[in-house]
Amino acid sequence: MSGRRIVPRALPRTLPVLAAVWLVTVLTAGCSTPEPRVTRSAEAADELVRGEPAPSAASPYWVDPNSDAARQVRAWEKEGRDAEAKILRRISGRPVADWPAWDDPAPGIRAAVKSAARADKTVLLVAYNIPHRDCGLYSAGGAKDADAYRSWIGEFAAAIKNAPATVILEPDALPHITDGCTPAEHHAERYQLLSEAVDALKALPKTRVYLDAGNPDWIDEPSKMAQPLRQAGIDRADGFSLNVSNFQSNASVRTYAKRLSDAVGGAHFVIDTSRNGNGPLSGGRDEAWCNPPGRGLGTPPTTDTGDDRLDAYLWIKRPGDSDGTCRGGPPAGDWWPEYALGLARRAAS
Repeated sequence: MSGRRIVPRALPRTLPVLAAVWLVTVLTAGCSTPEPRVTRSAEAADELVRGEPAPSAASPYWVDPNSDAARQVRAWEKEGRDAEAKILRRISGRPVADWPAWDDPAPGIRAAVKSAARADKTVLLVAYNIPHRDCGLYSAGGAKDADAYRSWIGEFAAAIKNAPATVILEPDALPHITDGCTPAEHHAERYQLLSEAVDALKALPKTRVYLDAGNPDWIDEPSKMAQPLRQAGIDRADGFSLNVSNFQSNASVRTYAKRLSDAVGGAHFVIDTSRNGNGPLSGGRDEAWCNPPGRGLGTPPTTDTGDDRLDAYLWIKRPGDSDGTCRGGPPAGDWWPEYALGLARRAAS
């Protein structure tokens, strides 16, 4: 299997786990608009390197205080593993995307929206339930048919309602059309479903939508993604997402993104920097996308990008969630604390 083609990602937690998570009362603080960049002293910067999370002042997104990382921090503190807990706060203290349940997305979204409203923050969500998802590989599944997907995305949108939200729409769905992994007989239906999903989500007053467009190491020529994006409704979306669950460097992704943006009328974009601090695994090793060793957290989530078309660096993949049962990892989407700790130790900032 080629890492250039298949980029599995974290699977959403099952509904029973979500229910348990959201029964806990959650409180966060902050404001809903980006704030000025903070300049730190050398002493403060050194303290951050030793493990404290950088503040998310430039990020309008909600931080889940009961994420897997946050619960791991609390567990390690109870066990007296304070140094490791401090390092892991580099993940637990920052906003990461929520991947709502495939069977019933509404309860988890409503709970996230409610908690985010207390902090005047925006929820970051991933819609990942397209029929024939991931070509039957690690993250296989998806809605059983088109009507089931329409119902699911309708519930997804209804749960957001009037809340501020950013949605990454169906990672891999368009690149899998472009690379030929998704059979041709499913292409027209997929384009139609994605286009309808864009319209359903953009009908909400405060929701931003980004169609996924893969990464530079997968679809190597950005012009190949232009027509698929147009057919899926990029003209009505807020832009496209890149590098979801992958490890390509910021520089390579930005270069690719600008070329793709030019090809689709100047569309804006977001980049997943959750695990790209050390770039991709070198040497052309097999399954370089799947739990590669030696990787680190990338640029912390922020809307302060210095680029008019780059709307945000985001942590779309949940750092510490396994890519699949490779290199000793648990099933795709399961929390892997040892891998999470490694990512945090090697954080870029």
